[in-house]
Amino acid sequence: METHEILDRLELLYPKSSFLSDLRKALVSEDQYALFRIIQGKKDTAIIEALRKLKNNDVFDKDCISRGQIQSKLWLIKELQKIDYDLGVVFLCAGWYCTLATMLFESKIKVDKIRSFDIDESCINIAETFNKPWVIDNWKFKAIKQDIMDINYDTHVWQSWSNKNNTMSKPITDSPDTIINTSCEHIHNFDKWYEKIPNGKLVILQINDFFELEEHVNCVKDLKEFENISPFSTLLYEGELQLEKYKRFMRIGVK
Repeated sequence: METHEILDRLELLYPKSSFLSDLRKALVSEDQYALFRIIQGKKDTAIIEALRKLKNNDVFDKDCISRGQIQSKLWLIKELQKIDYDLGVVFLCAGWYCTLATMLFESKIKVDKIRSFDIDESCINIAETFNKPWVIDNWKFKAIKQDIMDINYDTHVWQSWSNKNNTMSKPITDSPDTIINTSCEHIHNFDKWYEKIPNGKLVILQINDFFELEEHVNCVKDLKEFENISPFSTLLYEGELQLEKYKRFMRIGVK
């Protein structure tokens, strides 16, 4: 991804920043690390440091900072802040690179810990790069390789492999207060997954109507269809966001 494309994404995160005009002028330079240093000095966020570290990572999928991805996450943060709900312990399902976790930690939203579960092992180190400050803070954040269909959403016991020490951690037990899945369009057997969530949990879900992608196995045509597959006992928010290629739907509530 070119420098100007990265700046386009950052403008979504920081639309009122006065320093962006200076950064635009710096585009004539080929020193992208100098640009990262400029941004780092103006805005304290773990996302910038992670992008710097991942710049030459061949595995890293830069779509995680695409316009649609950022807009969708900003929307989630905005609506959660309106609700003013204490998220407690969060299980982030199919968490991918967990830029959402970074944004939650850096927002005013109350959160104790975030556990991200993804079946793709290549996501783990990248997710922990984005959330390094909270990984080293007694594992306030931790990414775990695990199929979300194999999780106990009442009380879950998990372990994590350390490449540094070549050892497995001791079993750790977490009881989630909040379940987040912003990748519902990717979930096979969504109804079976949703059944696993106990009643009384706060649930935050996003899905889209982008049927054209082969990996989107669980799209919906509208918000009503999304309501039918994710019933809540208490609805706190639901709405839709028109993006360039598709609509994204979001529901927040207590199951």
